[in-house]
Amino acid sequence: MAYDVVVIGSGPGGYVCAIKCAQLGLKTAIVEKRATLGGTCLNIGCIPSKAMLHASEMFHEAEGSLEKLGVKVGKPKLDLKAMLAHKDATVKSNVDGVAFLMKKNKVDWLTGTGKVLGEGKVSVTGEDGKEQEIEANNIVIATGSDVAGIPGVDVDFDEKVIVSSTGALDLAKVPGHLVVVGGGVIGLELGSVWKRLGAEVTVVEFLDKVLGPMDGDVSKQFQRLLEKQGIKFNLGAKVTGVKKSGKGAEVTFEPVKGGDAQTISADVVLVSTGRRPYTDGLGLENAGVVLDDRGRVDINEHWQTSVTGIYAIGDVVAGPMLAHKAEDEGMAVAEIIAGQHGHVNFDVIPSVVYTDPEVASVGKTEEELKAAGVDYTVGKFPFSANGRARAMLAPDGFIKILADKKTDRVLGVHMLGRGVGEMIHEAAVLMEFGGSSEDLARTCHAHPTMSEAVREAALASAFGKPIHM
Repeated sequence: MAYDVVVIGSGPGGYVCAIKCAQLGLKTAIVEKRATLGGTCLNIGCIPSKAMLHASEMFHEAEGSLEKLGVKVGKPKLDLKAMLAHKDATVKSNVDGVAFLMKKNKVDWLTGTGKVLGEGKVSVTGEDGKEQEIEANNIVIATGSDVAGIPGVDVDFDEKVIVSSTGALDLAKVPGHLVVVGGGVIGLELGSVWKRLGAEVTVVEFLDKVLGPMDGDVSKQFQRLLEKQGIKFNLGAKVTGVKKSGKGAEVTFEPVKGGDAQTISADVVLVSTGRRPYTDGLGLENAGVVLDDRGRVDINEHWQTSVTGIYAIGDVVAGPMLAHKAEDEGMAVAEIIAGQHGHVNFDVIPSVVYTDPEVASVGKTEEELKAAGVDYTVGKFPFSANGRARAMLAPDGFIKILADKKTDRVLGVHMLGRGVGEMIHEAAVLMEFGGSSEDLARTCHAHPTMSEAVREAALASAFGKPIHM
């Protein structure tokens, strides 16, 4: 069988690419080794974690905040089995939705493990071991990423005691003590889930800050807020060992700047030290597809690999490992294959940490602007001065806008607060069109909303002073 396009991998990048290809009139197939579509994100990543984050936040709110609002419900009781069932039902709804979209757009779903045989050829091996060869004018590698582990440390994941994000989303009971190795997005999101459900949580992080690439102001205040919630931190700590011990496990670490090693015990250890591009078994070397020095598929500015007609997108190539970045690349590649001009603005890729409060960011951090020697202005506004935030008992956090000092063009926006993941997009749209902080400051915002804090920060950047502070 021959296709215009065969996409290997059905995560957000792969399935979006396949749909867009089909919408552009290309005969398209998608190859997926799982029994369900959606890749890591929908099956064991973004979607189930958000279901658990929301459910645990509701539990915590019933436990503490509702009484302050005059709602008395008594002490809530956790039904973890039901909460996990909600998570599983959310996953099923989403993966079934993607399967429907494949059928609606007439994309052929080939179940099995995909392998690139060379220019214009892909093999698909099913669970029965049978292999079929597919011809394709264009091949898109969208195989995503896998758990990276800890550099230099042998970690035996059993997904019960020593777990990756996969196991951390399916624990049979709330651990007494959860040790999280890695202070990045995944570790802090899942750590906050189990903290709200009753676990003691300790984070061990190699860097001297959490959320490494995030803006420094956001990182510092975010850590303080998590500490207020009871999460403990060991920063600047290099993990040298993770091993099972009795019914639990032990984590050994030593200060990066020198000092005595420490060992802490845990009921469960979550290793969340990042992810690596997944290229295992794809046959890329034999097909002539070049990888870079970090194991990512090497591409040019049009996502083309070293082999004509073979493209790569998402976590398997350079750039932030974000589902929406992969989606944008998937649409761009589909347009390029169809003879159009696909494009992604990598300066305007928002990033969100779905804790409570949330963290959201787009564009340059203050540290990046300083390093580049850019003159800039800073406009900040705290949610503690926002009427809607006070009414919602959500006064923590702030909005921070960074603009070019000469032109006033917005270069970066950083947010910390309740629901800011839904607020970052007005900044993204502004930046996509090269807008200034004055443009944002002069745009009417509904009152009372938490989004007014964005306008106030823009007023602080453009005119030196906000109104309500």
